[in-house]
Parts: sequence; structure tokens; C-alpha cells
Amino acid sequence: MKEVHALSSSVTLRSESLLGRLNREWHERALQLFMVIVLAHWAEHLAQAFQIYALGWPIPDSRGVLGLWLPWLVKSELLHYGYALVMLTGIWVLRSGFTGRSYTWWMVAFWIQFWHHIEHALLQGQAIAGMNLFNAPVPTSLVQLIIPRVELHLIYNSAVFIPMVIGMYYHLFPSDEERAHMQCSCAIQPRAVAADAT
Repeated sequence: MKEVHALSSSVTLRSESLLGRLNREWHERALQLFMVIVLAHWAEHLAQAFQIYALGWPIPDSRGVLGLWLPWLVKSELLHYGYALVMLTGIWVLRSGFTGRSYTWWMVAFWIQFWHHIEHALLQGQAIAGMNLFNAPVPTSLVQLIIPRVELHLIYNSAVFIPMVIGMYYHLFPSDEERAHMQCSCAIQPRAVAADAT
């Protein structure tokens, strides 16, 4: 029994250490990597919107960049659900590095993404069960009953991205009080402070 408790404590310490490091000394790099993933996803949605609205392609042919080479990938509900889960997990894991206003905005993004994730889970469940809600020909989310899927995903991604950006802004340019509580190196030093340091 003592061995099991010791092993459990060791695993807990290691995971706390990883989460702690991700929100302290690794926070800046972790956020940069996370934002690359977020922006790559945005690029796919914007490419799809460009294909539909600027090039006039039919929606089934407008698959973003990856979908041109791997059409099955874009049609996979698992891919969309997986990305929604990555977003939800990334926002949650990196939240402790934020303080004050940046934390508030970051968590606004989290809760919006949480709902977005529920919608994708509903779509994934329909794909697995082979039965679509409301006898729709394809898996259908609740809000998709009102807003078409392409536009809905642009709205969802905007609704998550905007508070993330506001949170990042306050994180990079914190107030003096917020800076005092930060445990990471993400804050950008004001020019006056940087000039005084030399």
C-alpha cells in the first residue's frame, strides 16, 4: 500500500511540475506554440471562406488548404472534434499563467470554447451513431439549425479568438499590480523601463 501511495505522489508531483512549468518558465513558449496552432486553424477557415465568397466555389469543393489535398480530412467530424478538444485543453492548461484582466478574458475564451466543444461532441456523436439530429442528411449541431455551418464556424472561432487576443494583450502589457503577480516572462517591458535599465 505504501508503494502505491508513493508512486501516486510521484506521478502527482511530476504532473504538477509540468503544469507549473508550462505556466511559469515555459509559459511564453507554450503560448507561442499554442498561438501557431490557433492561427493555422484560422488560416484554414479563412482560406475556405475565400474559396466560397471570393472565388465562388461550391461549399463542398471549398475545403481550405489541407482539404484540397486531403478531402477526407476536412469531412471527418473526428478532425473537427479533435481540434475543438485541443483548443479547450490548451486554453485550460495555460490559464494559470494569466493574472488579473488577462485571466478574465482568457477564461471568457475558455467558456465559449467549452460550448463550441459541446457542439462538436454532438456532431461527433451523430457521426459515430450514424444517426443525425432532426433527420438531417449530415451531422447537425444545435446552432447550425439557425446559422449555416461555414458561417457558424467563423462566428465560433471569432467568438473564441477575440477574448483570447484581448487576454493576450493584457498578459503582454499588464498593469504594475498584475505584473507583480505574474510568474512567467511573457510581459513586454515598456520602452521607458528598458531604456532606464541600460
